[in-house]
Amino acid sequence: MTTTQKAYRAANKSPLNRKSWNTIMLTVLGIFFTVVMIFPLYWVIVSSLKNTTELFSTPPTFFPHQVDWSPYISNFIQNTDIWRYMGNSLQIALGTMLLSLVLGAPMAYGLARLPVKGKQGMLLAFLVVQMFPSIMLALPLFVIFSQIGLVNSIPAVILAVTTRTLPFATLVMRPYFLSLPRDLEDAAFIDGCSLWGAFYRIIMPLSRPGILTVGALTFLMGWSDFLFPLTLISDDNKRPLTLGIYKFIGEYGVRWNDLMAVSVVAALPIILVFIFGQRYITSGLVAGAVKE
Repeated sequence: MTTTQKAYRAANKSPLNRKSWNTIMLTVLGIFFTVVMIFPLYWVIVSSLKNTTELFSTPPTFFPHQVDWSPYISNFIQNTDIWRYMGNSLQIALGTMLLSLVLGAPMAYGLARLPVKGKQGMLLAFLVVQMFPSIMLALPLFVIFSQIGLVNSIPAVILAVTTRTLPFATLVMRPYFLSLPRDLEDAAFIDGCSLWGAFYRIIMPLSRPGILTVGALTFLMGWSDFLFPLTLISDDNKRPLTLGIYKFIGEYGVRWNDLMAVSVVAALPIILVFIFGQRYITSGLVAGAVKE
């Protein structure tokens, strides 16, 4: 047996061959990037439990020496303004989600199944609109809503945010509708269903992952939007949580304890949506990805 053959056999008998090393390196990289992404959330939670002295101590502490619950008590028990802001944010998020689904699902289905003239141009327009920053729409929408008396109202914010979420919802749901076989609709037509009947009775139930994906993401867009409420709402009783958090940033400083405590609670809906809807969001985004 030659020296090369012995070395080859010794390498294959080694428990840490090249494949094992690749697995170990990928695992280490995965753990590293996971820690990097989770650390900001951990730091917000830890900072919300520190007192002012420890919050600005040098070097910083990675766990509070003495847990201070006063920011949570003062903002969620003694002062109820944050609950009002959260209720307004919930109205905006739910309204944006429902309006995006009600308008986006039929639009996406029509672009997927019907011979619409200028279909490619419409899809290109939806993609281009996604690149525009919200600040470009804020002032024109403020002028339009002022003329029809919608300024300083939650419906105005819902309509404004929907201008951003509707193209997104259409682009996400259309490939999913394309992935469904046309034979399902043909069978429904034979049984006497109209086009709308086949859409609501056959296509919509089968498109549940895609609909849940769009619902979850548009809900989060409505929940986290800051610019449109800042532009359209001046009444403190109608402001959402994003503007309520902004109140802790003053001219002479930042109330970091209160800001961190409220930010933790504000992030909970986002975390819960991704924890419980991760399977649907993932499957809905990749379904029909190769369809044209």
